[in-house]
Amino acid sequence: MIDSRFIARLEELLHLYALAHDPLHPVLCFDERPCFLIGEAMAPLNPQPGKVAREHYAYTKNGSCSLLAAIEPLTGARLAQVHRQRTKREYALFLKELASKYPQAQTIHLVQDNLNTHCKSALYETFAPQEAFALSQRFMFHFTPKSASWLNMIEIEFSALSRQCLNRRIPTMEQLEHEVLALVQEREDKAIKFNWQFSIQKARTTFKNRYAEIHKNTNSLD
Repeated sequence: MIDSRFIARLEELLHLYALAHDPLHPVLCFDERPCFLIGEAMAPLNPQPGKVAREHYAYTKNGSCSLLAAIEPLTGARLAQVHRQRTKREYALFLKELASKYPQAQTIHLVQDNLNTHCKSALYETFAPQEAFALSQRFMFHFTPKSASWLNMIEIEFSALSRQCLNRRIPTMEQLEHEVLALVQEREDKAIKFNWQFSIQKARTTFKNRYAEIHKNTNSLD
């Protein structure tokens, strides 16, 4: 639903994305993605030259794990971790490593969704109070509107990782971690950046009817 809360968060993110790169105040996008570990029930056929490799329809479920990742769209810097689960602890550990990647930054702007683990309280449940407070001061959180994951540029990265790696059967967390982290490192080495085109002005044009309705409702209260 595009209401005033949606619009407020939308414009906050679009303003953030339009800022020039500032190493003291980097803008990063973060999210988590579940990954299902799928093994072969039967040994696959040896691929034939010139033919597409085929998988048997039968497979085994080997559980799941979670991919946590962040990207700085303007520089192509990336960080990814693979964990068995995604609790506040994994989130806090990720933030700690992310902060260490930007030792000179005064404020790290982090775009993320509203998952209940994505909060500064996770730091206090994981680290001693002094460390939790110091780490919490490094970040400023910016939340996407509800049901608007398309506003988080990390989803573009997840789409690329899915096409290049995660769209096939990977049986173990160790193999998935090895392949995904190698791919993320390769994309960082190539400094693959994202050029965000959707601006506040375009949003006001695209959603002009919703803006007008919100403003009308506001005026009716005067």
